[in-house]
Amino acid sequence: MKYMILAYGSQQDYDSLAGKDGAGASAEEPAEIDAFLSGFTGDLAASGELVDAQGLAAPVLARRVHLRDGVQVVTDGPFAETEEVAAGYWIVDCVSFDRATEIAARLIQAPGPPADAGVVIRPVMGSENDTDDI
Repeated sequence: MKYMILAYGSQQDYDSLAGKDGAGASAEEPAEIDAFLSGFTGDLAASGELVDAQGLAAPVLARRVHLRDGVQVVTDGPFAETEEVAAGYWIVDCVSFDRATEIAARLIQAPGPPADAGVVIRPVMGSENDTDDI
């Protein structure tokens, strides 16, 4: 059964880790986060549960396309109406929703801001999930 685990963050988190917010992250924090996430993803690959994982670029680089009164509107990010945005994802193929939750729970042990925003787990439609049992 496939599940998507979504990690969240904010533009401020990206700025802090890049040292662009004045205070900035410690010099070690980005390396600690990278090491944690590399180990986390490596463990999933080793267990055979990893399908895909990617980090996402900063929200300032995002673009939203929507309709307003039937007219296409393109808005560059970050978006004032959204404080937290998807920062990355993992797609896992595991035995149950509970197992996917166990996997996701490890992510909140990451150092720094990624853990503060929490994670969301969602079944992937079209996989062999029986969502009636969730």
